[in-house]
Amino acid sequence: MSGKMKTQKSVSKRITVTKTGKLLKRAGGQDHFNSHESGNTTRNKRRDKQIGKTFEKTIKQLAQTNR
Repeated sequence: MSGKMKTQKSVSKRITVTKTGKLLKRAGGQDHFNSHESGNTTRNKRRDKQIGKTFEKTIKQLAQTNR
């Protein structure tokens, strides 16, 4: 019984694929308890983080992106 793999929605909603094929995700830990952090940490959390090469193949397979 071979068929298509289903897209893992939890992964596909959390990542975006750029035109060049890079995978981006939001930085974690932005919800609460941020007042004690330095300004640099707070500003860095606003940016999207690039997913490392090690996980790229796995995540692309789970998210089933065709790019």
